[in-house]
Amino acid sequence: MQQYIQSLLLLLPFLTSVFAATAEQWRARSIYQIITDRYALPPGADLHSCNPGNQTWCGGTWKTVRENLDYIQNAGFTAVWISPTSQNYQGPRTPYGDPYHGYWIADATKLNDRFGTAEDLQALSAELHRRGMYLMVDVVVNNVMSLSTHPDLSPYMFKDPSQYHPYCPIQWGNITSEQDCWLGDLTVPLPDLNTQNADVVSGYSTWISGLVKEFQIDGLRIDAAKHVNMDFWPAFCGAAGVFCIGEVFDDDVGQASQWQGPQALDSILNYPMYGALVEAFAIPGSRNISALNNKIAQSKAMFKDTGLMGNFLEDQDLPRWANFSVDKQSLYNAMVFNFMSDGIPIVYYGQEQGFNGSGDPWNREPLWPSGYANTSTYQLMSTLNMFRNFLVNGNTGWLNSSMKVLTTTPYGIGFIKGDVVTILTNIGSPPQNVSVAVYTPFQEEIATTDILSCRQYVVGSNGTVVVSYEGGGAPAILCPDELLHNSGLCGYEQAHGSSRKAQVQMTVIVSSCNSSPVS
Repeated sequence: MQQYIQSLLLLLPFLTSVFAATAEQWRARSIYQIITDRYALPPGADLHSCNPGNQTWCGGTWKTVRENLDYIQNAGFTAVWISPTSQNYQGPRTPYGDPYHGYWIADATKLNDRFGTAEDLQALSAELHRRGMYLMVDVVVNNVMSLSTHPDLSPYMFKDPSQYHPYCPIQWGNITSEQDCWLGDLTVPLPDLNTQNADVVSGYSTWISGLVKEFQIDGLRIDAAKHVNMDFWPAFCGAAGVFCIGEVFDDDVGQASQWQGPQALDSILNYPMYGALVEAFAIPGSRNISALNNKIAQSKAMFKDTGLMGNFLEDQDLPRWANFSVDKQSLYNAMVFNFMSDGIPIVYYGQEQGFNGSGDPWNREPLWPSGYANTSTYQLMSTLNMFRNFLVNGNTGWLNSSMKVLTTTPYGIGFIKGDVVTILTNIGSPPQNVSVAVYTPFQEEIATTDILSCRQYVVGSNGTVVVSYEGGGAPAILCPDELLHNSGLCGYEQAHGSSRKAQVQMTVIVSSCNSSPVS
């Protein structure tokens, strides 16, 4: 209950203006992504019958999401991203299973009755808003789903053959082919909408405007955004009237950055930075900090606004971090980067529970067998959200400042955003006789505190702070002590009168868990 109250108090500044949220409002948010079918079950359901390998429905709904929001809010998240809400394929089981994930669109104008009723979705939206949180809905515009390259169009929103591109397999690397040809394969083809057709453009604009208004949706995540002609998106997102973040599955900054801006979308998911984080922190791996530093520089130079980028380590299409990296500290350091650098942090459900599935469908595990445990990773992301929300709501200018790299070594990286210095390492959990020295702009003898361990670091000559790793490679986030008042962290009182004792207990727990060995 105490943690719930703390989270609610941090969310109070978010309680206004929670409808038709703009990109600027989303900049301050952190997002928890769920697959609706896999997040929570109704009371009395069998908690052990969901095998992701079966590729079928397991029973999660909008109602069960609504009834289990405390787990997300207690971790400090201020937005929830749910699966597509549109009607999916209805028919015999396919060779790739059933559309439990929500991405096999039939008629976009109808709701997916597997996930509930319109009243259920409205109730989820209302409950999120009551808590001061945003609702982000995944939408699929590029395609529908079929079992044939010559489908019967009558079940779809668009029923005229001229509203679709004729079937052709994609020639990857050819942007025209990637946008006009069909995703999927010959087993489960995904008929490609002609989003240059005037009726398709107007039909989609009318649909998304109505969907957003009816369910008071605050933002859209757009599936396969780069497979649609770029000039479609300003009109579509303009009709929606909310923040649009698109999936542009490309790790090249030059290519990906074209999709952010008034000519395209408000933002995209940061696949280029994801690849760099894997390269820098995964164990085993190359542990190439220079690659991360280079990607930061490229992103600052090419993206219109790095503060709106969607930072993530896992999603429904990628292997879980724990699938390819055996060390928890590799995850922790990468997580801290996503929360403390430029961009909007996104956590895919189950990351905090150490899920280790590989690709689809194994990375779409049910969450409930975890018991929604208060793991060390859950505690870390709760602390990161608590601190980030504190910075967002403060007057330090942290949110709108741009990160600056201060130091890179083969063992780590140090950067500053606002008045907060983050120092990360790729050495992993085992103790090593190495350190990372960071030259900060702080004056000598300024007292700073690592908000993760609550250890104090006093700034040395020339603004130097040195973090050593005799106890293992834990991340550090250094904040000048004078800025921590009312934060509720490391013994400081929280604003609105929260208990000092409870806050101290929480930070001690987080500190001890973050320095624990691999398990």
